Amino acid sequence: MRALLRRLGVYFLAAWVALTVSFLLPRVVPGNPVAGAVARASQSGNCNSQCVMAIEAQLGYNVHTSIWDQYLQYIGNLVHGDLGHSWSENASVGSLILQYLPWTLGLLVVATTISFIAGTTIGVLIAWRRGSWLDWVLPGATFLQAIPYFFLALVVVLIFGQTGTMLKWFPSLFGYDIYAVNPGPNVPYLTSVFSHAILPAATVILASMAGFILAMRNNMVTTMDEDFVLVAEAKGLPTRTVMWYAARNALLPVVANFTIAISLVVAGQILVEIVFNYPGIGFHLYDALGKLDYSLVQGIFVVITLVVLAANLLADVVYVLIDPRARQVA
Repeated sequence: MRALLRRLGVYFLAAWVALTVSFLLPRVVPGNPVAGAVARASQSGNCNSQCVMAIEAQLGYNVHTSIWDQYLQYIGNLVHGDLGHSWSENASVGSLILQYLPWTLGLLVVATTISFIAGTTIGVLIAWRRGSWLDWVLPGATFLQAIPYFFLALVVVLIFGQTGTMLKWFPSLFGYDIYAVNPGPNVPYLTSVFSHAILPAATVILASMAGFILAMRNNMVTTMDEDFVLVAEAKGLPTRTVMWYAARNALLPVVANFTIAISLVVAGQILVEIVFNYPGIGFHLYDALGKLDYSLVQGIFVVITLVVLAANLLADVVYVLIDPRARQVA
C-alpha cells in the first residue's frame, strides 16, 4: 500500500505540472493568439466586442487580474469540468472531447491489449525455441520498432488502403463511411466503424508489438537460466508448466516497462489518427492547432495527459498486485 501511495503522489505531482504547463502555453506563445482566434471566429460569423472579450478572458489577455488569479480560476474551472469554449466549433470543449474520446480510447484499448498479449506470447516462444527458425522474427521486430508510427501508417495506406495504389482492401479515411451510413446503434454503422478501424489498429499493433516481443524475449532468455527453471526441468515437469514458470517471472519487468510503452503508444496513435483522418483526440488536436483554437488545444492536452497518467497508474497497480516484492517496499 505504501508503494501505491508513493506512486499516487508522484502522479498527482505530474498531473499538476501538466495542468500548469497547459495553463501557461497560450500565454507564452509568440505573437498575439487573440488576433488569430478572432480572425478564425470571424470567418464563421461576426465576432463582436463581446466575442473578443470572451476570447481575451480565456487566453488571459487584456484582463485586469493577475496571472495568479487567472491560474486559480483556471484550476477552479477544471475542478468543475469547465474546459472552456471552442470558437472554431462554437461548442464547449468538454462536450467536444466527449465526442472525440471514445474513438481514441476504443482504438487504444483494443490495439494495446492485442499488441501486449501477442507480443509477450511471441517473445516467450522465440526465447523457448531460440536457435530455431523463429529467430528470424527478431530482425523483423527490430525493424518495426525503429519505424515511426506515421511512416508505417503511410505504408499501410499505400498497400492496403482504398485510397492507396495497390491492394485497396480496407477503407483508409474517417471513422466510418460518412457518405453512406447514419451514426447510431444500427448494423451498417457498426460494420462501417469496424472496417474503418482495421488499418489504424493494425498500424498501432505492428508498431507497438515489436517492443513487447523484444523485451519479453530478452527477459525470458535470462529467466530460463535461473535455478528454479533448471530444477523444474530436472524434476521432469511438463514443458508447458516449465515455460509458464519462466514466463510468469519474465513478465514482471515487461509490466514494469508498460508505463513507458503506453506513453509511446498514445503519442504514436495521435500521428496515426492524423494519417487516417480518424475522428479521435489526435486528429482533432491537429485540426485545432491549424485553426489556432487554443482553448480546444488546451483541453485536449489536459485530457491526453490525464489519460496517460491514469493508464500508467493502472499498470503500476497491476504490477504491485502480481509482484509481492513490490508490496514489501518500505
